Amino acid sequence: MPLGTQHRWKVLGAGVAANACFSCVVGGVPATAVFLRSHYQLSDSALGWVLGILGLGIAISEIPWGLLTDRWGDRPVLLTGLSSVALVLLCLAASAGHAPTATGLGVGLFVAGVLGSSVNGASGRAIMLWFQERERGLAMSIRQTAVPAGYALGAVMMPWLAQAYGFKAVFGTAGVLCLVCCMLVAAWIHEPTLLPARPDVQRASPLGDRRVWRSAAAISLLCAPQFAVLTYAVVFFHDAVGLNVTTVSITLALVHVGAIVGRLWSGRWTDRRNNRGVFLKACALLCAVAFLGLSLAVSLLGTALAAATVILPIAVLAAGVVASIWHGVAYAELANVAGVQRAGTALAMGNTGVFLVLFATPIAASAAVSHWGWSSLWALCALCALAAAVLFPGTARRSLAVTAAP
Repeated sequence: MPLGTQHRWKVLGAGVAANACFSCVVGGVPATAVFLRSHYQLSDSALGWVLGILGLGIAISEIPWGLLTDRWGDRPVLLTGLSSVALVLLCLAASAGHAPTATGLGVGLFVAGVLGSSVNGASGRAIMLWFQERERGLAMSIRQTAVPAGYALGAVMMPWLAQAYGFKAVFGTAGVLCLVCCMLVAAWIHEPTLLPARPDVQRASPLGDRRVWRSAAAISLLCAPQFAVLTYAVVFFHDAVGLNVTTVSITLALVHVGAIVGRLWSGRWTDRRNNRGVFLKACALLCAVAFLGLSLAVSLLGTALAAATVILPIAVLAAGVVASIWHGVAYAELANVAGVQRAGTALAMGNTGVFLVLFATPIAASAAVSHWGWSSLWALCALCALAAAVLFPGTARRSLAVTAAP
């Protein structure tokens, strides 16, 4: 029996759940950095590698998963990825309770990244197929709210679990959440009935499209400031400002709440005005200004800890929100450039760069802080945002690809 157009909201719901679940792992593990360092006896450099290794696993597997999604469809890719990453997380939980080692942790997080990256391109392609052109900015922004929602859940839940019950509870809970999302995908993710495609609107692979690569590079660079906040704000607040874990968790959770609200607003606003390219350039410039301000605040406050404990959390909150509101708009525009039937590959190209940046950011952040201090880290984030503003192309040509029939 054919599924009606209202089913698209179930597809969106399953996509949001899958992304939120995996984002809980991606964002929650760095939030436990202080506990990881002590539980697994990690040096600062080893901590940087462990915090980045999950992103490396995601980065190297994004394009293969995207190609498989465009060839096989979203459902089998999502089911395979979610069930297998759940198994890996449960194995990490078992090892954390008996013989935790830094090597086992690194290997487990790397494999979880390789398998979990399946949710990124697959869920995005399903949403692009089910929603019409003037709905896609909002739909993809709703889907992208899953990332800060998952990060917020991870930032609040995982440090508490790590402190109260250990990493057996951290990884075990994450594994169970992945299994629950797997059941939602099995129930709701299906291919839509498609209108026949015209031969003249078929597009070549996005892998050969310079506009897709340029957009993907801009997205990747603009993620660097966000990842710097998500992976090293905990260490920044603990080592440089002296805030407790509760205050840090609340600050990071507020960053994610702001990101959710901002993504919903930006998706709806750009759908109405058809100005995604202009919005993305402006957002990148605003991000550069915000992180430059944070860098200056760190330099000017110096050892004035009383002022720093108030001003710096607010500055990090503002910069983190600005760095997190543009994702849904950017991915909708990226998929439009490539065409929705090739969206799996195009989104995977963007995510490959994003997670390479996720891998590199904590390593680069550790080096920057060790050699030049915290102010230099936030200044480098501003430079990345400025480079992204230059790289974002103008408004993409509208997608003529196949869409779902009413």
